[in-house]
Amino acid sequence: MNTARIVVLVIALGAGGVAAYLASGYDNKPAPAAPVAEKLPTVEVLVAKTDIGLGQYVKAEDLQWQIWPAATASSAFIRRDSRPEAQVQIAGSIARVPLMQGEPIREQKLVRADGSGFMAAILPTGMRAVSTEISAETGAGGFILPNDRVDIVLTRRLKNPEGNNSPAGGNDLILSETILNNIRVLAIDQAPKEKDGQTAVLGKTVTLELRPDQVAVLATARQGGTLQLALRSIVDSKASDDPSEDRAVKRPEGVNVIRYGVQVRQLTSQK
Repeated sequence: MNTARIVVLVIALGAGGVAAYLASGYDNKPAPAAPVAEKLPTVEVLVAKTDIGLGQYVKAEDLQWQIWPAATASSAFIRRDSRPEAQVQIAGSIARVPLMQGEPIREQKLVRADGSGFMAAILPTGMRAVSTEISAETGAGGFILPNDRVDIVLTRRLKNPEGNNSPAGGNDLILSETILNNIRVLAIDQAPKEKDGQTAVLGKTVTLELRPDQVAVLATARQGGTLQLALRSIVDSKASDDPSEDRAVKRPEGVNVIRYGVQVRQLTSQK
């Protein structure tokens, strides 16, 4: 074997050895350790375990503790570290608004009945619940639901002062006026909430949320004519919640008078 072949063979063996060494991984550096994520501080917050409906009595099994990021936990939430017995303490309260599964519990959304009925428990301070009769015709065909807002229109029939000498032969006068504005509906018949899948409630009685002065206006109006509920749009209702707009009765500047089949707007005297 000549010298050239020997040199080539040695070089080949050396290259193969180096390749085998590199492939074995001995020359590899250890992989850097994955950065450890910083653990955010958390708190346990009381939440609804299941959906809780309006007016439903809350039971201890309807609630549970859930881990919540401390940075996003509102001060209104109920925390386990400050109220470990809250799950039992809140049991027996009434939901003033519907609560969704997983929603944090807040005291403002619950009310203690303390032996009172549901309606007395949810009424705001200073307000009254008053019921009046309705029909499909006077209740917007059943499409007025609890928590909607309505205007109340009074329609009266008056004797025609012109008697039989009038062109219409003594037909009575029909007067209509809005006596109460932006009134909240509490219940239809005895249903304080919309039932599953129901988009209309055909009832005979509506319960309204009124101030004491409005109660007197409604009671007087019931004796003087026919009451009709006019459903307000959601946008209009929210816009009218401004305290600057009084929801009590306002003396109208005029009333609609239907005489001889023709509607006429008549101004009323201001005192």
